Amino acid sequence: MNVYRLLQYFLPLQNPVGFGLTDFLELGFTLLAVLFFVTRRKSEAIFRHVAERPALSMALLAALPAVLRLLLLRNHPVPVPAVSDDFSYLLLGDTLAHFRLANPAHPMARFFETVFVLQDPSYSSIYPLGQGLVLAFGQLVFRLPWAGVVLSVSMFCALCYWMLRGWVRPVWALAGGMLAVMEFGPLNQWMNNYWGGAVSAIAGCLVFGALPRLRRTPRRGDAALLGIGLGLQMLTRPFEFVLLALCVLPAVRRRHAAVALLAFLPFGALMLAQNKAVTGSFTTLPYMLSRYQYGIPATFTFQKNPVAHRSLNQEQAMDYQAQNEVHGNQAETMGTYLKRLAGRIRFFRFFFYAPLYLALFCFLPAVRRARYAWAVGSVLLFALGTNLYPYYYPHYMAAITCIFILMSVVGLERLGQVWVRFFPVGQDAMRLIALLCIAQFTFWFGLHFFGNDDLFIAAGPYESWDYINFGDSEGRMAIDRQLAASPGKHLVFVRYSPSHTLREWVYNEANIDSSRVVRALDLGPEENAKLIRCYPKRKTWLIEPDIHPPRLSAYVSPYLSPAP
Repeated sequence: MNVYRLLQYFLPLQNPVGFGLTDFLELGFTLLAVLFFVTRRKSEAIFRHVAERPALSMALLAALPAVLRLLLLRNHPVPVPAVSDDFSYLLLGDTLAHFRLANPAHPMARFFETVFVLQDPSYSSIYPLGQGLVLAFGQLVFRLPWAGVVLSVSMFCALCYWMLRGWVRPVWALAGGMLAVMEFGPLNQWMNNYWGGAVSAIAGCLVFGALPRLRRTPRRGDAALLGIGLGLQMLTRPFEFVLLALCVLPAVRRRHAAVALLAFLPFGALMLAQNKAVTGSFTTLPYMLSRYQYGIPATFTFQKNPVAHRSLNQEQAMDYQAQNEVHGNQAETMGTYLKRLAGRIRFFRFFFYAPLYLALFCFLPAVRRARYAWAVGSVLLFALGTNLYPYYYPHYMAAITCIFILMSVVGLERLGQVWVRFFPVGQDAMRLIALLCIAQFTFWFGLHFFGNDDLFIAAGPYESWDYINFGDSEGRMAIDRQLAASPGKHLVFVRYSPSHTLREWVYNEANIDSSRVVRALDLGPEENAKLIRCYPKRKTWLIEPDIHPPRLSAYVSPYLSPAP
């Protein structure tokens, strides 16, 4: 069914009941509302029963995002990596899956130069270990790196409940966990790419869940979880680790610090070990070496643009230029800082469904209490701190995702209890907001479950902050199928056109020489012949990714005699 026929069905005279599209939407919401309120007493009793049982609640919240995403595999299969970040993280996961922190430099490294990957002194991703660990787990246990991504989102949703149990009553902790499933589960970009966000969010749950427990009934286990959360954040987002540590300092007591430090030390040792293995120095982070060699990633806004100390290929030069332009060449001022900060307010929508903005308004009076003031202060610190970097993505603030959920559920609770003195139907309003959130998730999940590519394309501009992969618009899967159908091992040269955009096609596994498919830059016939001599038993191909669809053809070197 194409999009024209699909939309035609929603015309009043083209379906048996004479409904238009808005009629169907109104009927669907009405049915959901009736079901919600008719079964309210029974469903709320079941909800409270589950909420009082931590093991059951966490198991439910862990299972839901994974099961729901698996249900969508028919229309939205395992995500196809496409950008440099994806491939760099996959390289990191593959490296860890081989039980090493770095790979030896390749003697023909110039053919494998790509964005966000070091070639010297080691062949390694520039990223810290956190996300790579979950990808490695998925690869080792399920033979699928993406399985680690799915499990990390599941763990985050479960830990949201655990974190909230330290702040609010169990029923609201479970409500917050359900919000996490709807907002950050199967339809969220953290579930549907390889650079993630959930690992940092897990770290935040451990930290912000341990601290209120330590204030009430100090236990070594909670102090250890605090240290583990800080360590996990350091292994995932090193700069934002500093922000998270600053949030912790006013709240942690000295007697808890020793246990937290002991739990933190293995993570620090692992980070130092990675630095040494990748860069040759315990104190040089991989991305710092990348910045020195290639001029990327960008520096902070108060620093000058970096200078590349290696010759850059076409794609590296494009990325270097793009990052320099985002950074800008003018000195940072208070005016530019505040303008950039104001421009990022819209990105907070990523963490809240639209109806929850009313809950945030109801949350504001709670800031008079010290612990909620500290929570808001943590949000402000992250907002101000991440504003020192010229780029912004929601996963930069993933560690405080649980705080955003806390603000939502506290606002809803106050709307249903405290505000009822001024707003007599406060509890009904609270339930209506919850229903609207459920309706939004149900609508979009149903669309992705029952729809097709035409419908996804038509509805895409209206989907707001959801992101889920579908189709193969770049033709990557078709190329992979062609290579898979050809027996033996392959050497594939990638020839970019002068108009190539920042979409990565040169990517390899941790063990390049033993890989079934080796992808290399096309450096010209004479240079290519040198690499072909290194792989004499491989069939050689040429990919031209900037042709639509991308073209895979046999590559014949004029400098080598054809095989007999």
